[in-house]
Amino acid sequence: MRTLPPPMTDRERDLLAAARSGDEDAYAGLVAPYRSALHAHCYRMLGSLPDAEDALQESLLGAWRGLPRFEGRSSLRAWLYTIATNACLKAIERRPRRVLPLDYGGPGDPDDGPGRPLVESVWIDPYPDREVGLEDGLAAPDVRYEQRESVELAFIAALQQLPVRQRAVLILRDVLGLSGAETAAALGTTPASVYSALQRAHRTLDQRRLDRSQQATLRALGDPALAEIVDAYVDAWERRDIDAVVAMLTEDAVLAMPPFPAWFRGRADVASFLAARPLAPGVRWRLVPIRANGQVAFAHYRWDREQGGFRAHSINVVTLAGDRIAEIVAFLDASTFPAFGLPASAPA
Repeated sequence: MRTLPPPMTDRERDLLAAARSGDEDAYAGLVAPYRSALHAHCYRMLGSLPDAEDALQESLLGAWRGLPRFEGRSSLRAWLYTIATNACLKAIERRPRRVLPLDYGGPGDPDDGPGRPLVESVWIDPYPDREVGLEDGLAAPDVRYEQRESVELAFIAALQQLPVRQRAVLILRDVLGLSGAETAAALGTTPASVYSALQRAHRTLDQRRLDRSQQATLRALGDPALAEIVDAYVDAWERRDIDAVVAMLTEDAVLAMPPFPAWFRGRADVASFLAARPLAPGVRWRLVPIRANGQVAFAHYRWDREQGGFRAHSINVVTLAGDRIAEIVAFLDASTFPAFGLPASAPA
């Protein structure tokens, strides 16, 4: 049996009444507990940090303007997610689908290098774990995907392959735990249509073979083993030890580097590219372990000879298969560093 969200507290009712009378501070207090989770919801829908932020702001403004029409027939939570979902659907109409290089084309030849970066915004962005919104646990009994699992790169990439209505249905039902009726109301459709869309979305995701989440892998490893992997990876890069980096990879490991469309598969090809480019003689790195998309990740700072310091270079999100690295997605965009609370330079 589905667990219903708890009724509004006295404080929420007071804040709602004050907000309806035009009290902006009361409105801010009313939506504050949902803000991070709404941001994560917009990211799942859009795959982009800037787009998610724009959709969140549009949603909060729309909710503020729509407060007089909120009669409390649905939960405040469901109402806010309805507004955010429709803001995302509008955003999707205005821009291309977001992807990772693996969904853009086939693997490349490391001798050809990474190619030219694509200028249009077609790439998924990395997502800071601190934005996931774990405090939003109302739907926990009814969700199919846990909160951190639902922002993992493979899951986000799979979501972007779904038709937009299927994407919205799957997120509302399986991630947020809204009922079929609530989801139908949010999308202006019927519960039967929601069920049909959800089944089609499940079939598509099953074909992507998302067998094991990174959350399950990290739990199986445990903190001590994970710390060893992180320390070894940092040490290998900072010493520019190609053999040590390659020894940590699976045989069919993947390296991708958006905004470059080229990507490489297999330990030999990845090693060849690393030796010729990022780990070539004279290149120096500082790595800062972070968490992104619920996964192990590293902020890479590259030595800038002209300015005399380590400068922000990329956010590298790592996918583990047991105690080996199966995939590295290096987001070569230093503009994402502030979202992770990271400085533009690292100490020498």
